[in-house]
Amino acid sequence: MERFVARYGPLVTSILSGFDRLVFRGTLIPLIRERGMQTFLSKAGVRLLDFKGFVLSTSERVKESALQETREAKRPVRYLESSHIDKEDLARQIEAERPVREGPICALTAVEPCTSFEYHRSQVVAERGLKTRRRKCLHIYQYLRHPTFGFMNARIQTWFPFNIQICLNGREWLARSLQRVGLRFQRIDNCFVRLQDAERAQRLLDEQLELDWSRALTKIARKLNPLHREIFKPWPMDYHWSVYQSEWATDLLFEEPAELARLYPLWTRHAMLHFQSPDVMRFLGRKVHGRFLGELTTSFKDRPEGVRVKHWVAGNSIKIYDKEARILRVETTIAQPTGFKVRRPLSNDPRGTLAWRPMRKGIADLHRRAEVSQGANERYLDALAVVDDDTTLAQIYDQVAKPVTWNKRRVRALDIGSLHDVELLKVISRGEFATNGFRNRDLRPRLYSDAGAAKAVQRKNSARVSRQLRLLRAHGLIQKVPRTHLYRLTQRGQLLAAAVLTARATSIKKLVGAAA
Repeated sequence: MERFVARYGPLVTSILSGFDRLVFRGTLIPLIRERGMQTFLSKAGVRLLDFKGFVLSTSERVKESALQETREAKRPVRYLESSHIDKEDLARQIEAERPVREGPICALTAVEPCTSFEYHRSQVVAERGLKTRRRKCLHIYQYLRHPTFGFMNARIQTWFPFNIQICLNGREWLARSLQRVGLRFQRIDNCFVRLQDAERAQRLLDEQLELDWSRALTKIARKLNPLHREIFKPWPMDYHWSVYQSEWATDLLFEEPAELARLYPLWTRHAMLHFQSPDVMRFLGRKVHGRFLGELTTSFKDRPEGVRVKHWVAGNSIKIYDKEARILRVETTIAQPTGFKVRRPLSNDPRGTLAWRPMRKGIADLHRRAEVSQGANERYLDALAVVDDDTTLAQIYDQVAKPVTWNKRRVRALDIGSLHDVELLKVISRGEFATNGFRNRDLRPRLYSDAGAAKAVQRKNSARVSRQLRLLRAHGLIQKVPRTHLYRLTQRGQLLAAAVLTARATSIKKLVGAAA
């Protein structure tokens, strides 16, 4: 984000980057298959004929032990009849009525879908025995004020295999950390609108990546199910932790709300028109127009939050929105990490050769997930920096208006008057490509719409895209990500795409007025 900071740095008082929402899931790996559950029952001395009675009694004991701490603290335990009830809102309402400094806030129970085991009797041998089935069972949500993580929640499935989900917020963590070291701050919702020491705050956020996550999450799981060791004494096992979803946010705090109000409509308009956003969400019905100034108020509950522009691809997304009239937030959400790479050995050979391999959901790759997310945020911000650029169109166009020599081969000039070349610029500047770049196979269906075509046609189009990528590389508009098949826009590419697409969307009257 060097380019963005170079242009707007004097307007920004602090920048914070770190995890916002983190959702972890805990799984008892030995029990994810029927054979594993049968092995556990054998070690526990439970016959298959007694399976139903065993799991029923165990489930009831888990329910009682999971709720014991909440009841002893005399906090509410509520059963929710509808899945449409917002559990977090309800928990915050309960806390507002009866504040908690540390410990349980409430426990909410609800019947929800799950994957569990059923014992089937059948004359057919293949159909007999334990089977995994989708069913419904009671889930317990514990909301609490954790001494390290602050406001958080943890959920347990009360039937085997007792899957767990833990939801944390990185900004809650930071607030606790700032209090612990004695640094003053002002916080509204999950945003920090004033910090005594922004650099120290960033270092505290960075400490999240150094945490022993397995130990911390297992400790929470033990409180969620105090009977875990007793239940699994015949076959000891612990949870395998994975990241179901991560949100990595970069917050830029503007000194003057009026400056953010002036610039934000320009950025959102640019993102919507030129990043080809497939999703533009308006909070509380606010419309987008050139004169939108936002609403400057200190009451975050009553304030319409303006406009959020969001781009997503393959289960991951990147979005931009303004918060509390003073903060510009760019946030990358990763739910499907396999499209990204991490340098590691093979899973079955931990001491083997390091190589770039698909990122996993496990917490072992959490540090790399943070790197990828930060890189996406920075590229997105740099792409927005072209909005207020003083470079003339002539300077930008002249750079690509002549043939060049690349790898000892002559490459033609880019024709900005050609609809074909314009469409190419339009596609490569899509917002969702800011997260992980783009490949030949990402561009082909958008340029040629050959889904379902014969293989020979698809190969021909793939070769055409390869030639177009060579054209863009030769003119310095894209660069290849080392050791991958991915490409990303360069600074020159961002400027050219913004200039061409903006000029084509602007009337002659406005262009003449701007040049006057």
